[in-house]
Amino acid sequence: MDLDAFTELLTPRGLRALAEAGELVGAGPAVDPVTAATTLRKTYDAALTSAALTQAGLRQRARAKFGADADRMFFTPHGLEQATRAEVAEHRARRLLALLASEEGRVIDACCGIGGDMLALARAGCTVTAVDADPLTAAVARANAEAFGLGDRVTVRVGDAAEVRPEEHDVLFADPARRTGKGRTFDPMAYSPPWPVVLDLVARAGLACLKVAPGIPYEFIPDGALAEWVSYKGEVKEATLWTGAGVTAGRRATLLPGGHELAATGVTAPVGPPGRYLYEPDGAAVRAHLVGEVAELVGGRLLDPMIAYVTSDAAADTPWAARYEIEDVIPFNLKKLRAALRERQIGNVTIKKRGSAVDIERLRADLRLSGDNAMVIVLTRILDKPSVILCKPSSPA
Repeated sequence: MDLDAFTELLTPRGLRALAEAGELVGAGPAVDPVTAATTLRKTYDAALTSAALTQAGLRQRARAKFGADADRMFFTPHGLEQATRAEVAEHRARRLLALLASEEGRVIDACCGIGGDMLALARAGCTVTAVDADPLTAAVARANAEAFGLGDRVTVRVGDAAEVRPEEHDVLFADPARRTGKGRTFDPMAYSPPWPVVLDLVARAGLACLKVAPGIPYEFIPDGALAEWVSYKGEVKEATLWTGAGVTAGRRATLLPGGHELAATGVTAPVGPPGRYLYEPDGAAVRAHLVGEVAELVGGRLLDPMIAYVTSDAAADTPWAARYEIEDVIPFNLKKLRAALRERQIGNVTIKKRGSAVDIERLRADLRLSGDNAMVIVLTRILDKPSVILCKPSSPA
């Protein structure tokens, strides 16, 4: 889809084509792509037909991130991939306004993409100047602001993020693109704009909020920043780096929905033998190096000082970890593991691992499972010895 095709999609005729495409795509497998295209081509030209069907398909995919709002929004494939989930963007907008101690603020969104964060900020009461280097992406962001009646709070323009002036706004928000011509990149130096440019913008901002990949190397986190890892329904979505006025340096994890927060306290968890229960900390706590804090919450200890598994003798409930009841712990050995599962008539296993190089799918095939029972098996190291923990989910205490 090019800019001309997208522009036509916003006309009354284009919106009719999009509505018809949405009905065809929403019909599911009953209407294949060729049939859908043939149907639309009876009324619309090839370019508009393609643009409408592409947009309808993106809207369908976007429902996982944006819910019902997706049916009113516009997307590009890369823009949808990088766009912030609505619940996460709303959480971030609330935190930003709390730092400002105000019900409004002037935000420069230096890499707005299709506008997921832009919309959340504007809905929260901010006035947003949004910038993107790609004319099509900027047009999509502008259309999204108009779709929700936020045109009076949002200004979208085409521009280079390196040339924005954060000192003229209350807040700098930046979500650098993490894709290159070769695909997704995990190197901040390969972001667009690259990390030195981002840090220059941060240095000139009174308050800055950076959305980055959850795996960002710690050495790239600016001095004085608060690094926050966000998990949504058990899956780590992103990290946010906060710098500037009102920000206290440190590490924090946040669970959504629910808004549970866990901050670094510097606690060091003890290390000890397996107890009755095993805890698997949420990925946000692991990324934020808060496993010791999780162990403290459950009165537990680490099985290995380098592995993010916690054990305890008594059950404790926490949103920060899944709990399993341990049935047995054995050294890793395929024959012994197979025998242990056969003895328990295990026909279905959930395999988890940390600190193990074992190929899970190959192991699953090698186990030759047979039986009506299910079990969770955890491949890990205990005091640097490859081990297997046989367990089952534990009910709330």
